[in-house]
Amino acid sequence: MKATGLKRRVLLQGGSIALMLGVHQIARGASILAVRVWPAADYTRVTIESDARLNSQQLVVGSPPRLAVDIEGIDLNTELRDLVGKIKPGDPYINGLRIGQNAPKVVRIVFDLKQTVRPQVFSLAPVAAYKHRLVLDLYPEQAIDPMEALIAERLRDAPKNGSSTTTAPSNGPIVATAPPAPAAPSPAPAPVRPAMPPGDPLGDLMAQQAARPAPSAPAPALPPGGMPLPPAPPPVVAAAPPARPVTPPGPPPRATASRTDRIIIVALDPGHGGEDPGAIGPNGTREKDIVLQVAHRLRERINAASVNGSPMRAFLTRDADFFVPLGVRVQKARRVQADLFVSIHADAFTTPAARGASVFALSQSGASSSAARWLANKENDADKVGGVNVGNHEAQVQRALLDMSTTAQINDSLKLGGAMLGEIKGIGARLHKAQVEQAGFAVLKAPDIPSVLVETAFISNPEEEANLRRADYQEDLADALMRGIQRYFAQNPPLARSRQL
Repeated sequence: MKATGLKRRVLLQGGSIALMLGVHQIARGASILAVRVWPAADYTRVTIESDARLNSQQLVVGSPPRLAVDIEGIDLNTELRDLVGKIKPGDPYINGLRIGQNAPKVVRIVFDLKQTVRPQVFSLAPVAAYKHRLVLDLYPEQAIDPMEALIAERLRDAPKNGSSTTTAPSNGPIVATAPPAPAAPSPAPAPVRPAMPPGDPLGDLMAQQAARPAPSAPAPALPPGGMPLPPAPPPVVAAAPPARPVTPPGPPPRATASRTDRIIIVALDPGHGGEDPGAIGPNGTREKDIVLQVAHRLRERINAASVNGSPMRAFLTRDADFFVPLGVRVQKARRVQADLFVSIHADAFTTPAARGASVFALSQSGASSSAARWLANKENDADKVGGVNVGNHEAQVQRALLDMSTTAQINDSLKLGGAMLGEIKGIGARLHKAQVEQAGFAVLKAPDIPSVLVETAFISNPEEEANLRRADYQEDLADALMRGIQRYFAQNPPLARSRQL
């Protein structure tokens, strides 16, 4: 009897010890697994990945601008210390940071900022390869306007694409030649904005913006070191003396069915980005990198082309490695009043045998095949992997846009997709399906823009992965997509419409 009672007492004591260890383990809190920083002009994202959900509090401090974030229930470890070295000098929003154990089980991170920000701090549940994530998104106080960004890009390119009739030698620097002045010798060269060619509607928009009076603003605050901060990134236009009177060019001819009188804008949408790598090939090639490279090559071709005498311009929904939610991609394209929307991807499947390029348009009545439905569901999950603040009001607005697509938009999208498929086949690429497929892709739901999603190849196929990595193959793809765009416009001239900021 005594032996039985002793055994029971030992078991009870062991259970108590196990329970105490469990409580201690819970009190110990989460372990930090990784930290990542994704700087971009739109916003900078800082991600802290852990094996359990993190609780945090944040405080924005004014002059100089700083953001303090307290993370509870953790100890400072090597992964968190590594965050300091991940801040790059070119980050538009973060000047540097300090990190330390502010109190037992509380780590404080203080971000020294280059400008005032609107922070969004939220948590993401485990998904795909990620565990729990605490996300800090630092947005500018004044959100970046896609149309303003397009104008700034045009200003940067103006010296290369100026209206001078003199062509620089191919092996020397390109210099924009100013028109000859009738008066005495000109002063030393100054960084004056080159004149836009007559009839350039985007140039007109830039002139209107330059004529606006600049709003008065307080002097920028100095960072802790006392060095003045660089100015914000809007385009710089040098103040010039009063221009001599010039005879304005005659009005351009009115738009007709075969000629338009304004710039033609094509929105290019490189899929995934930032936290969302997209599909990954057997040799580690990331979809987000390949599609951005193809988009850059296609942008060069679009910016050098015209439609019936009207210049073309490409607008990228992302121009760097950062994540853009699906609804925001659509909003950006609509803001610049894009004539076309082309989302660029690289497909993947569970087996390496699948291969070939595909083009997709939206469907309002169900997918054209089970494979199209599967792919649409996979692409529509990008927001879960990339990380969206679902409590944000803008997320509700984005979802409201997704049911406004029209039959006319879908019909035009099918025409564009058919033209692109024919050109992709023309470069010798294998097609996964010979016709444009349809499914409910969220990124194709702009109600007023013909939109297609191009799966350039199966990155999960070793041979096609190798092709996608080759510069010459990317060039061929960009050529094919450009010819498809031109074929579409040859048969469907863009509507004449004004563009206003």
